[in-house]
This record gives sequence, structure tokens and C-alpha cells, in this order.
Amino acid sequence: MAPILEKRLLWPDEAAARVTAEHLAAALLPSPNAVIELHGPLGAGKTTFVRLLLRALGVEGRIKSPSYAVMESYELPAAAGGGTASHFDFYRFGDPREWEDAGFRDVFAAPGLKLCEWPEKAAGQLPAADLQLFIELRPDDSRRVRALGTARLVQALPA
Repeated sequence: MAPILEKRLLWPDEAAARVTAEHLAAALLPSPNAVIELHGPLGAGKTTFVRLLLRALGVEGRIKSPSYAVMESYELPAAAGGGTASHFDFYRFGDPREWEDAGFRDVFAAPGLKLCEWPEKAAGQLPAADLQLFIELRPDDSRRVRALGTARLVQALPA
């Protein structure tokens, strides 16, 4: 198993989060195939970061929150290696078994990028994450972020 590294980041504003998303997108190329978990309370910026990352990977058009649909999928452009990015929001799950009932095992078994908000709601069902981002909303509206994951992804994040 690859060693897990940790890095701490500060996002004073959305521009700083965008820089992190751009660095991460570059590390995911040429073939985005990873599981990324986003942890944090409501309003921490999980969905905003996913949008920034998908934009950095070249996704155009509307990027919707999967709060009610649970999953939204996006085709990645050829310049980003093609394939699919799936954005999950497990917030409304009352039982981790709902993950299995929804048929997500097949989605996670297929290649592609998986971006998971509220992964703790699907505890025990998700494969091991390549990167976990723990986003903490601070009183001044900045975000403190703890990144845990594989060297390839964590080392790519800005200092």
C-alpha cells in the first residue's frame, strides 16, 4: 500500500481554492482515475471545490449539486484524458446500505474520477480514498484544509 501523506492548506478565499483545484487537476492528468473524499460541515465549500476541480479539468456547462439526485456525472474532455467524473453527495443517506441499494458498486468499480461529499454517510461501502480533504470553515470565512492521501496527489497541492 502506498504511504499516506498529509498537508495543511489555508484558503483565504475562493481564488486560493481554485489554485488548489488547478494543481490537483494537473496531478490527475492524463487519465483522472481516483476517489476523492470531501469532509466538512454544511457551508464549508465542498461543492464549490468540486465545481472548481471539474472546471480545471475542462468540464463546461452547468455543474449541479447532487444533493437531491445523490450523483451527477460529467464527461471529461479529451484534453483531460476523457472518461467520466462522478460527483456524489451522500448527505441524505440514512443508512450506509443505501449505497449498495442505489447500485453505486458498479459505478465505483468502473474507471473514472469519483468525488464524494459526506462519505461518512456511506461508511464501510466506499473504496479507500486516494485523497481526503477535511475542510474547516473559519470565523473569517476562510477555510483551513487538511489533505490526506497518496504522495502523487498530496505533493501536487500548493504549499
